[in-house]
Amino acid sequence: MSTVEVRVRDGRVPVPDELHLVEPLPGLPGRTALRLTPLDEQAALFTLRSLPGDEPLRLFVVAPDAFFADYTPDAAALRGALGLGEQDAEPTVLAVVHPADDERPAPTVNLVAPVVVDPRDGRAVQVLLDEPWPLRAELR
Repeated sequence: MSTVEVRVRDGRVPVPDELHLVEPLPGLPGRTALRLTPLDEQAALFTLRSLPGDEPLRLFVVAPDAFFADYTPDAAALRGALGLGEQDAEPTVLAVVHPADDERPAPTVNLVAPVVVDPRDGRAVQVLLDEPWPLRAELR
């Protein structure tokens, strides 16, 4: 299994480059395995692409720590989404990017529903946080 580095608050962590969704992303059925590919050397911007055999999909995601210093979602909610205990590795958080369009001149990031990844085995799930994070935070 190959790994990629993802930026976190205290540096970088290795994460499997093949993610296996515990459940499909909301609104995107038929996709359970995704390839995580870095797009920059800062370990902050990535693509998620469906693997062969799944319905085609490509999303952009970011390591939110690289762009939003105050983003601190509830750790218990993140761990609970993957069934991780206190002794397990800290889950890695990725946030889905919405590209700029006619209504929004800059790309935005969904901070209320991050994709949470177990860095040991690549299991992933999108979590809907019960916190007041923005759905479309402007990416700068």
